[in-house]
Amino acid sequence: PYLCQKVDFANNVQLSLTLAALSIGLWWTFDRSRSGFGLGVSIALLATLATQVLVYNGVFQYTSPDFLYIRSWLPCIFFAGVITMGNIGRQLALYEYKFIQEKTHQD
Repeated sequence: PYLCQKVDFANNVQLSLTLAALSIGLWWTFDRSRSGFGLGVSIALLATLATQVLVYNGVFQYTSPDFLYIRSWLPCIFFAGVITMGNIGRQLALYEYKFIQEKTHQD
């Protein structure tokens, strides 16, 4: 029962700062590269900008936007997605490289 409790944040700024810290912690734990951090930040900014343009043009809307027509947690989600997909891509590339190396040694 204690694992399902909701964390109540005082305001959206506290939620956003917590998510930003968790996103940086995710990057620190799994990536730690400057290029990964830069790509994560740039994609988060571009994707958030694209989302803001879509909301501004009325393609969709949030029920309760809290910062410039968007939800403040959105850039953190995009950043975490970039870090996650980057790690998956690296693992797949490493697996393919090992597979090719094993295949060439067997021939």
